[in-house]
Amino acid sequence: MGVTVDVHQVFQYPFEQVVACFLRKYPNPMDKNVISVKTVEEKKDESTGLIYRKRIAICQNVVPEILRKVSILKVPDIQLEEESWLSLQKRNMAIRSHCLTWTQYASMREESVFRESVENPNWTEFIQTGRISITGAGFLNCILETFASTFLRQGAQKGIRIMEMLLKEQCGSPLVE
Repeated sequence: MGVTVDVHQVFQYPFEQVVACFLRKYPNPMDKNVISVKTVEEKKDESTGLIYRKRIAICQNVVPEILRKVSILKVPDIQLEEESWLSLQKRNMAIRSHCLTWTQYASMREESVFRESVENPNWTEFIQTGRISITGAGFLNCILETFASTFLRQGAQKGIRIMEMLLKEQCGSPLVE
């Protein structure tokens, strides 16, 4: 079956500030689920200026304890891989991420983009689509997808709140025009 979560947010800050904030967002005391984020690859295409990054995030296993009685769910941490392509010239950053844990039972993919807002060039749009599909867990598939959907929606909203707070702390009040 699978569940999809879509997010759209406009940050009233310039693209460069929003992207810099995103790249420094975790770990953060406001979200203790993200334990660490490590850049494992970074390279710049000198001809296009495109910056490619691959990062690995280690997150706490947030599956409810009752469901962790199932041995496949009984892991302390979950690993996510994030790849991003940043074009300062075009003022956009595309991001793809997926779960590296439980790949034989679950597929979690997110595609996101930060780009200059069409509404105001000093603002930044954030668009994200996430999809989770659970297979191979038998009768738990539906329960786990429902939990994952709720967690993904709440996580996206929490991530936006953290971004807004960090932007305000680091850059001052938003640019309202």
